[in-house]
Amino acid sequence: MKQVLCFGDSNTWGYDGESRERLPWGVRWTSLLQEKLNKEEYRVIEEGLCGRTTVFEDPLRDGRKGTALLPTLLETHAQADVITLMLGTNDCKTIFGASAEVIGKGIAKLLEQIEQFASKAKVLVISPIHLGDKVWMEEFDREFSKESVEVSKELESVYETIAQKYGKQFMRAADYVSCSEADQEHMDKESHRILANAIYKKLEEG
Repeated sequence: MKQVLCFGDSNTWGYDGESRERLPWGVRWTSLLQEKLNKEEYRVIEEGLCGRTTVFEDPLRDGRKGTALLPTLLETHAQADVITLMLGTNDCKTIFGASAEVIGKGIAKLLEQIEQFASKAKVLVISPIHLGDKVWMEEFDREFSKESVEVSKELESVYETIAQKYGKQFMRAADYVSCSEADQEHMDKESHRILANAIYKKLEEG
């Protein structure tokens, strides 16, 4: 049985901006991807975590640094045949002060870890959805700023260049879906369905 490891943040975990809870199995995109794949041949491993970054230690939330955990997961789930990598939104928080280029270096570091621990895996690098223009307002998430929104939009071109450099597949989540009006940060149920279909088609291409 082939294993598909989905490594990401709250939009991989399935956080719902409306209910503030996790979307159920059968709704979040990772579970829908499992249903689209041949269940007898593929097993989707959900490894999303709210607040996860690429390389930054969040002083307010422990265990969010992606590079600190990915090697362990790659060994735990050896051998992963397919890996989807969708991170970067939390790196846009003002506490980190990171540019798109710096965040891209975090993605590159994760790809290097994959090369080391799962060199045969097919990898799909996904630039995350853009933050909503109002995300920084008081009623939403003050950990972000106006500048964070712009950085989130710049990630896709940076990620595409990095994916090409490392010879990995690439797709822009923002080409298909956007954040919900409810919280300006996370996908709604319909977006999860659309993204699952887009990722499935992209993996089929490869």
